[in-house]
This record gives sequence, C-alpha cells and structure tokens, in this order.
Amino acid sequence: MTERKPSAESWESFTERQIRQAQEAGEFSQLPGFGQPIPGIDQPLDENWWLKQKLRNEQLSVVPPVIEARLRREKTLAELAKLDSEAVVRKRLEELNEFIRKAHFAAAAGPATGVLPVEIDDVVVRWKQQRVGCLPDETDSV
Repeated sequence: MTERKPSAESWESFTERQIRQAQEAGEFSQLPGFGQPIPGIDQPLDENWWLKQKLRNEQLSVVPPVIEARLRREKTLAELAKLDSEAVVRKRLEELNEFIRKAHFAAAAGPATGVLPVEIDDVVVRWKQQRVGCLPDETDSV
C-alpha cells in the first residue's frame, strides 16, 4: 500500500476502498486456498491450534524420549528382516540400545521406564532363523 489516507476520509472508508480496489484488480484470487473452505472450521476451538499446525508443517514431533525410544525399537525390529548383513543388523541394534539408554537418562517429562534395550545376540539368532524360514515373524516377543 503506497497511498496515504486522505485526512478527510475515515479509516473505515479508506480501508474499504483499498480492499474493493484490490478485489477488482484480482489480487485476492491468487492467494493460497482461495475458494476453498477454511481447514478445521468445523472442529472445536483449540487455543493451541497454531502450535499444533506449526509442528505438523515442520514435521516435528514432541513426545517424551522413552515413548520415542519405544517407537524406534518397534520400527527397528520390524526393519531387520529387510537387512542382508549380520554386521549391519548388529550395528543397528547397538545404535538402538544407545538411543534407549539416552532416553532413560533424558531430563524430560514422560514415563521413567517402559522400554528395555534389546539382547543383541538373541535378536541376531532370531534374525538368522527367520532368514532361512525356520521361524515366523515374531518381533513383538523380542
């Protein structure tokens, strides 16, 4: 906006004129979401909506470290079947155990316990057996 408000014109009239001129010029039709319903308009009012939206947009997650370790443990154990090398399996399990240990000592709110480090040798034995088809996939019991 480069035009200054004339002293004889009220702020309301000046603003309404500016909006009308921009509409006539089509400046609002190029905005993202134009002509679409407002996302979340029917949802209950949440005072932290902007924070949650920012976390979603930035693809950030805020969970207690122990919960994050539990999720990482589940994902790692599920991904082991795709790995081809025992050395890689052992390295991934060592990294997982280190992550779990750090989560237990993190100074953050959340449960104090709930996920234990994996027994690497036991998991490797099970991984080898699954590769030759001796055992069904039972990552939950590890």
